[in-house]
Amino acid sequence: MKSDVVRVFVLHHTITRGDVEDCKLVGIYESKGKAEAAVARLKDKPGFRDSGGTFDIGPCVLNMDYWADGFGPA
Repeated sequence: MKSDVVRVFVLHHTITRGDVEDCKLVGIYESKGKAEAAVARLKDKPGFRDSGGTFDIGPCVLNMDYWADGFGPA
């Protein structure tokens, strides 16, 4: 990657109920550690603690096209 690439960490919380997946964007953080700290702060809050859902932290590069070639059947 180039040196001017800015990487952030995206935190989602997902609850699966039957065939339906409810995914919420919780926040975007400058480091994985800050995203992990958010999970620690939020995991015992209403909705998060009661849902049986999961937290997911993933890296994301700013100013990048993630679906540059499109999607679905060609």
